Amino acid sequence: MEHFPIATVAEQSADFRRVLWTGEHTQLVIMTIPVGGEIGVEKHDENDQILSFVSGTGEATVSGESRQVVAGDLVVVPAGTTHNFVNSGPIPLVLYTMYGPPDHADAAVHATKEEAERLEADGKDEPPA
Repeated sequence: MEHFPIATVAEQSADFRRVLWTGEHTQLVIMTIPVGGEIGVEKHDENDQILSFVSGTGEATVSGESRQVVAGDLVVVPAGTTHNFVNSGPIPLVLYTMYGPPDHADAAVHATKEEAERLEADGKDEPPA
């Protein structure tokens, strides 16, 4: 059995992105967005994404609609939808997200957004086939 005290695990990770579990149809990822940081505008053509916020405050923009998010909020991003999440608060914005199907390499750990972008550009962050 895979078991994660998810809020605790997410808050204890300083990494921008850490894949906790990858299944055939879904993937569990935790993220920490530093103060003043953002995920970056992106669109996953093949992946639905559900984000749950653990701590901090941010601005979620999905399909051009923006809204403040806080701990306890959940945001759904359907496949093919442009989105971004920006830390608008004084502490890291911590969240966990589920991708369906998986979007990142199994067990990937990206310490920073820059590292994540570099590995993606180099083709080294591909989901399992």
